Amino acid sequence: MTQKIAVAVVHGIGRQAPEFADKLKVTLQKLCHATCGEDVIIQPVYWARAMQEKEDALWDRVIAAGPMQFRELRRLMIDYVADALAYQPTAFDRKAYDDIHVEYAKTLRTLAQEAGPEAPLCIVSHSLGTVITSNFVYDLQKPELISDQVRVEMTDTALERGETLNLLYTLGSPLALWSLRFREFGRPIQIPSPQLLNHYPDLQSAWINYYDKDDLVGFPLRDLNPAYSRAVSADREVNVGNFLTEWNPLSHIGYLHDNDVIKPIAESLINTWKTVNPEAVEA
Repeated sequence: MTQKIAVAVVHGIGRQAPEFADKLKVTLQKLCHATCGEDVIIQPVYWARAMQEKEDALWDRVIAAGPMQFRELRRLMIDYVADALAYQPTAFDRKAYDDIHVEYAKTLRTLAQEAGPEAPLCIVSHSLGTVITSNFVYDLQKPELISDQVRVEMTDTALERGETLNLLYTLGSPLALWSLRFREFGRPIQIPSPQLLNHYPDLQSAWINYYDKDDLVGFPLRDLNPAYSRAVSADREVNVGNFLTEWNPLSHIGYLHDNDVIKPIAESLINTWKTVNPEAVEA
């Protein structure tokens, strides 16, 4: 029996459908199938479900105050900006933070069940999802930071503890902006996981950060400070989107459907599978 590979896909800001990752899932599995068969298991981290009801309730309350100009734009502000603002924990309340991390923990639990408790883990995250991923993994690497609300969703597997994380892809990431919250632009998470060698001593790891120069949200990361330079394997500039979006800020929504991003991810998944299944490769 071969070792499966686990992939978590994390969406960004805005109103999202539960099926947001379906197209990427089909494409990645198709690219990997000739080598890996059915061994690439992909699950979405659909954290929008934790926020949408609250945002709908907020909209109902603010419009009850009376007529307002630019209603559609105001609704977009709630759907997009409110995600980022509400996610930040305060000294007195971290409910939104924990509600979102609960969805993340549930996805990793599902991956551990479907791919195996020690399956190598790849995370593909976009936009605000890269910040959520950074915070979630940071908490996993400092377990005392995990809240009881999140911990109750976790079972005791290496994958759920983040120990098998070897590949991280950040797409159109605003982490550079978030780093302003910290002295000297903060400290990144550790890629690979510090415990990866205990599970897969020969497995290669990488943190690849993709950004489009026309995307106002995505920034390079390696030059933030020496710690980021060590943690991030590469900042890769790409031109994502279609002829309507590839030359302007709307390129931000194009990463998850761009071959220049998807194909290298598939190649890394194939290499991971080959490393952890040497007998299957030889056969």
